[in-house]
Amino acid sequence: MINLVKEKNPMPEQDPMVRNKNFEEVATGYTEDMAVNEAMRCLQCRKKPCTTGCPVKVQIPEFIAKVAEGEFEEAYQIISTTSSLPAICGRVCPQENQCEGKCVQGVKGEPVAIGRLKRFVADWHRTHSVDEEVEQSEGNGHKVAVVGSGPAGLACAGDLIAKGYDVTVFESLHKEGGVLAYGIPEFRLPKAIVADEISALEAKGVKFVNNAVIGMSMTVDELFQDGYEAVFVGTGAGLPQFMSIPGENLLGVYSANEYLTRINLMKAYKPEYDTPIQRSKRVAVIGGGNVAMDAARCAKRMGAEEVYIVYRRSMDEIPARKEEIHHAMEEGIQFQILTNPVAIHGTEDARVIGLECVEMELGEPDASGRRRPIEKKNSNFILEVDAVIMAIGTRLNKLILDTTENLNANAKGGIGADEKTGATNHQGIFAGGDAVTGAATVILAMGAGKNAADSIDKYLKSS
Repeated sequence: MINLVKEKNPMPEQDPMVRNKNFEEVATGYTEDMAVNEAMRCLQCRKKPCTTGCPVKVQIPEFIAKVAEGEFEEAYQIISTTSSLPAICGRVCPQENQCEGKCVQGVKGEPVAIGRLKRFVADWHRTHSVDEEVEQSEGNGHKVAVVGSGPAGLACAGDLIAKGYDVTVFESLHKEGGVLAYGIPEFRLPKAIVADEISALEAKGVKFVNNAVIGMSMTVDELFQDGYEAVFVGTGAGLPQFMSIPGENLLGVYSANEYLTRINLMKAYKPEYDTPIQRSKRVAVIGGGNVAMDAARCAKRMGAEEVYIVYRRSMDEIPARKEEIHHAMEEGIQFQILTNPVAIHGTEDARVIGLECVEMELGEPDASGRRRPIEKKNSNFILEVDAVIMAIGTRLNKLILDTTENLNANAKGGIGADEKTGATNHQGIFAGGDAVTGAATVILAMGAGKNAADSIDKYLKSS
């Protein structure tokens, strides 16, 4: 029986004025009844348009049908055939632009809550599955190295181990997960979930080597010398960007990368970790993407009384997910739109005391399709803050390019690779995710990792 209700079942959440003081997960998840009720909204379309919007090709109608029947473990097994990280994807994927954006229910109402159902199924499995020995795939005798344990690397490793390859993942940090560990806050993605997903890959036979900076501790060429027959590079795009305005060297100016890493990976919000971080009263976060929302919401939870999102365009152009903007507003984050910073002011002892800004207005659309911001003359004003966080994007790390002979870059400065297959110009080297495209989404990185795993399989079988 199909549920003809046009609206999604609401997601239970912590009260905004409670959650903005803790790092516990904002959304508390569907109950079994909510999940079944939501799954019954699926029309089970014959052409499955939702699946075409999923970069990892999850069998969406099939798993939702099982949820509607109350067969939650079967639903999990269906998702797991194509997705190595279902609990993560259910939380951080921009479903509204992908699978849910294709949902027929969304034509005259709200689309089926595919992401929420995926999260429910993965969480149900974590809670109810019995610890049992995981059957490892029969080895095929071939060794593959994966550089980077972010979403692209994990997806690639998961697919390769299932195909029988001996897979080792090299991670530069002391903790696996890449951006899943250092970039996304606990209140959006609990780190225990990331750890569980990685443990599941280890149980299948994937090996992890931490504190291994490929390009410094050893090169890609040396990986081949050690017997690896193919290498996948999924190192992300983790170098911060600044605006090159006066005052960026003052105490209290952070890149979002550093700020979020100190909080998420180094647990600065827990007193027992003693991670150094400034406890600020008034914070300005420059940027309008999901990273800016994460930084602003973290600053609020770290005790800031006022937190501003400073964004040079209007709310119509802001690139963050609507859900993240909504949550930020609920939590008391203030949006200083049509505003562009021009300088950071400091005290005599070099501490931030203000952010000088100018007002903006929107002109004609630029190459991105968004209306170009134009500065209003003589509109300068000072926003009194004691910390500034730059969340204006990231740059690609060129360490692998600089230390690997005959490996080409692309026009963006990343590794030159076919975005469908991950193949580079260098025999045996494949790449994908942010290391190729620049900063994008978790699910797109996973899709690139899966595509590369297929290409590596074909390459090694034909060589």
